[in-house]
Amino acid sequence: MNVRIRSELPSDVAAIEAVTVAAFLKAAHTSHTEHFIVDALRRSGQLSVSLVAEDDGIIIGHIAVSPVSLSCGANDWYGLGPISVAPERQRQGVGTRLVERVLADMHGLGAAGCVLLGAPSYYSRFGFSTLPSLVLPGVPPEYFQAISFRGPVPSGTVSYHESFAAQG
Repeated sequence: MNVRIRSELPSDVAAIEAVTVAAFLKAAHTSHTEHFIVDALRRSGQLSVSLVAEDDGIIIGHIAVSPVSLSCGANDWYGLGPISVAPERQRQGVGTRLVERVLADMHGLGAAGCVLLGAPSYYSRFGFSTLPSLVLPGVPPEYFQAISFRGPVPSGTVSYHESFAAQG
């Protein structure tokens, strides 16, 4: 396995969509709109970081990062996701490599912190945890996690970009 993590190229868009659709096809707790979200973020200029995992020239994974808003006015916070790995390549460390690289890249952005919606058992290994001071309405709090890179953890309600409502 010779997986390479790199920034998205314009020629990767169709492959990213295919990987994202496949990755979420049989997933529980999804509206199956993740590929629409990534496309809407890209079109609105809100895709701050977009990385692909490539093996032998084939896109096998993707991770997106976009800015989030906090009701307290804190700046430089981002949301991680969606993250997609082709079903046949899951549980092989591809997702781990994508998350590790995107977190490193976020430091380069000057990010103050990052939030995500996901399984605590998976994301805690990267330093994410439930922070009661940050809330995403309508979501079980144990699945909404954050990591602070600098400064105190703010307190407030988190809002994702309107692209997360994309349906098609």
